Amino acid sequence: MTETAPQITLAPSAAARVAVIAAKQAKPAMLRLSVEGGGCSGFQYQFGLADRPEADDTVAETDGVKLLVDPMSLDLVAGSTVEFVESLGGAAFKVTNPQATAGCGCGSSFAV
Repeated sequence: MTETAPQITLAPSAAARVAVIAAKQAKPAMLRLSVEGGGCSGFQYQFGLADRPEADDTVAETDGVKLLVDPMSLDLVAGSTVEFVESLGGAAFKVTNPQATAGCGCGSSFAV
């Protein structure tokens, strides 16, 4: 587990939302971000609660909440910020990724 920053940042809005979700599910306040092939732009973001970090994860921590990213995914999201946004269209985790050269309208997939 590598606790180095700021390869990726967990915004306070996202940390607060993860803390609420984790408390409701009686899980640790750890959000895993991974990148998988697919989506309308080539890659897509996947989010899920984690029970513990893996040995090679990069960990960013905000307000006691940890964001876990595996090395392969980190290559595609380095420099990003993970936020939680609420709008008329709904509420979701949003990745602001400076490496993305294209994205889709829903914000869940991107291209590099």
